[in-house]
Amino acid sequence: MNATNGAPAGTDLPRGLNVLLTLGAGILVVGGLHIMSDVIAPMFLAAVIVIVLSPIQGWLKKRGMPTWLASSALFLAALGVLVAVFLSVGWAAFELADLVTGDEYADDLQSTKDDVSELLENVGVTGDDLESAVGNLDVRAVAGQLASAFSGLLGLLSTLSLVVFTLVFAAMDSTGYEKSLDYVNGVRPTIVQALYGFVDSTRSYFFVSTVFGLIVAVIDTVALLAFGIPLALVWGVLAFITNYIPNVGFVIGLIPPALLALFSGGWQLMLWVIIVYSVVNVVIQSIIQPRFVGDSVGLSATLTFASLIFWGWIFGPLGALLAVPFTLLAKALLIDCDPTTQWAASLITLKVPDDSNSASSESTS
Repeated sequence: MNATNGAPAGTDLPRGLNVLLTLGAGILVVGGLHIMSDVIAPMFLAAVIVIVLSPIQGWLKKRGMPTWLASSALFLAALGVLVAVFLSVGWAAFELADLVTGDEYADDLQSTKDDVSELLENVGVTGDDLESAVGNLDVRAVAGQLASAFSGLLGLLSTLSLVVFTLVFAAMDSTGYEKSLDYVNGVRPTIVQALYGFVDSTRSYFFVSTVFGLIVAVIDTVALLAFGIPLALVWGVLAFITNYIPNVGFVIGLIPPALLALFSGGWQLMLWVIIVYSVVNVVIQSIIQPRFVGDSVGLSATLTFASLIFWGWIFGPLGALLAVPFTLLAKALLIDCDPTTQWAASLITLKVPDDSNSASSESTS
C-alpha cells in the first residue's frame, strides 16, 4: 500500500479517483445498454430460452440422436415456447378488448357509472362539476382506448418476436458453445465456472417460477370461476405468465379480471377479486416463493426487487421479465469469475459462507 496517497501498490491513482472512474465507467455502460435496449433485450431473451431448454438437446444426444437433429429439436422447443407466450398474451388482450367494447356489457357499464356517481354523492362530492364530469363520461371511448393500448402492446411483441425468432437459430450452435467452454476451462477455469453457475441458477429460477406460477394460476382460476368472472381460464393463463415478473407481475395479471368484475358485478365484486388475488399472490409470490428463489439462485429478496426496477428502467418490459437472469449474469461476470471479489457475494445473498463460520468459530475458541 502506498502510504502517501492511499492507493494500492502498483497504481499511480488515489483510491478515491479509482472509485470515481469506476462509477463513471459504470454509468457509461448502463447508458449504452439503455440506448441499445431494443436489440440487447430480445437477444438475451433468446439466449435465456435456449439455456433453459438446452437439457433437451443433451437428453436426446445421450439416447443416440444425431447432433443436428437434437439441435433442431431444441430450436423447435424454443420456438414453441415463444409462440405459446405471445399467443397467450394476445389471446388475453383480444378477449378483454372484445368483451369490453362489445354490447354484452353496455348496460353493466352504464349501471357501474351510475353507481359510482351515487357513491360519490353519498360521501359529499356533489355539484354541477360532478354531474358534468360523470354525465360526459363516454365508457365506449374509454374501452376503445384500452383496446388500442393492447393493440399497441401486441404490435411491440410482434416486432420483438421477429428478432427473437431469428436469434433462436443460435440453438443450432449450442454444441459449439460446449466445445469452446471446454477449451476456455483449461485457460480460465474461474470464468467457465462462473458461466456454468449462471446457467444452473437461471434454470433453477425458471423451474421454481414455473412451479409456483402453476400453483398461483390454478388458485386464481378456481377463484374466478367461483365468482363467475368471464374467461376465467384466460386470466389464469395470464396470471401464470406474469408470475415470471418478480413482485409486481400479479398486478398486471389482476387488471383484466378486476375490470370485468367491475363491469359485470359492480365494485363489490371487483373488490373481492382484488382481495383474493392479493392474498394468494402476497402469500405465495411475496413470502413463500422468494425463499425458494433465494435458495436456488443466491439472491436476496431485496436485491431481486431492486433488480426489477433497475433492469426494467434499462430494458423496459423485457428487462422486468428478465430481471433475475440479468442480475445473475452480472453477478457471474463481475463477482463469481474474480476470486478477489468473493466478499461481495455475501452482501448479495445475505449469507456468510460456511468456511467463514468455521474459521470464526476456531478463532473464538
